[in-house]
Amino acid sequence: MATIKEFTALRPGKDVVTKVATLPYDVVTAQQAKKIAEDNPCSFFHVTRPEIDLPLSTNPYSDEVYKLGKKNLSKFIADGILVRDDKPYVYLYTLQIDNHKQTGIVAVVSIDDYINGIVKKHELTRKVKETDRMNHINIVGAQTGLVYLFYRDSNYLQNIMHNALSSPVLYDFVADDGVRHIIQRIEDGDYTQLVKQAFDDQILYIADGHHRAASAVRVGLQRREQGYTGSEPFNYFIAAIFPHSELNILPYNRVVKDLNNHDFETFMRLLADSFVIQKTDNGIAKNRQEIRMYYDHQWYALTFIKKLPINAVDALNVSILQNTILSPILGIKDPREDVRIDFVGGTNAISTMVELVDSDSYVLGFSLFPTSIDELMTISDRGEIMPPKSTWFEPKLRDGLLVYCID
Repeated sequence: MATIKEFTALRPGKDVVTKVATLPYDVVTAQQAKKIAEDNPCSFFHVTRPEIDLPLSTNPYSDEVYKLGKKNLSKFIADGILVRDDKPYVYLYTLQIDNHKQTGIVAVVSIDDYINGIVKKHELTRKVKETDRMNHINIVGAQTGLVYLFYRDSNYLQNIMHNALSSPVLYDFVADDGVRHIIQRIEDGDYTQLVKQAFDDQILYIADGHHRAASAVRVGLQRREQGYTGSEPFNYFIAAIFPHSELNILPYNRVVKDLNNHDFETFMRLLADSFVIQKTDNGIAKNRQEIRMYYDHQWYALTFIKKLPINAVDALNVSILQNTILSPILGIKDPREDVRIDFVGGTNAISTMVELVDSDSYVLGFSLFPTSIDELMTISDRGEIMPPKSTWFEPKLRDGLLVYCID
């Protein structure tokens, strides 16, 4: 079903790879990217977040920004920071931290598979973010970030990948967050063909990168209007594809700025209609019917007392929060657009959330029970959509290691 193929990667020299590699553009703010890259001219943020090299007043969605990204990418190539491989390859990408390890394939995937539902999504995208990356891809002439995909475990495919682990290692380094990144290049043509054929029977799921995928597809469809044979690079998007059992999903927590004109006593009384409320000493939700809430230096365990909905989406822990607290009590109907809510993910999400509330930047914090990979696949298979920011996959891929040029 899924159509993947090899591609000619633009990638860093081995001596500068640790300087080039960055977190995905959309998990850091412009201010954070600027601070990380300010003393590092090799940082890939100069390509993915080029607004960091312009005055603060610059509109981040202006053509000036994207053109600077193209200029910076061209300079990286001219200076030998990035070099092109000699021919198309399929790659292996291994991520490891502590006892967690996952290995996937990096290849390009047909945009028609996304259009025809072979690549399944579970979140809605925002047009403004789609258009941003669409303009970035079109003007820079490259897809600078990997779409994070996964597939249902396949013993046959796993055996092929295991045998391919003898392939040459291009990079092996530990990033500043403790994540080890290993990139290998499959140079055996027979293995490459076996990998491609193995994906013929696979459906792919988006773990992370809905906007990157949608933007690449929009670019491809737009360019098809100017001429189309099927072999053009814009007919594909670059992705790292992992087996589902190796993925690690963390909760994507919420912080809220106010109580929607309720005093705390009234707010707690409204919560009691749906939850048993108990004080506790930590923010770790124990099961899908429990939400942990942080207010005024105190944690509360909220246990949902009503029958769980039959619908898989509504039964998610994140949906219970949205449908029983955020929307009816706090008035946050659309968390994708409401400025009164923000999202906190990652391994330090709980401590970060506590800091935000204690600093009075926010009033409430909600710590959730993570969505499972099986729930994600079930919902995706049914063509249903989760609430925004329902999953946080950890560890994160790195941008700048493998770049796919479409011009």
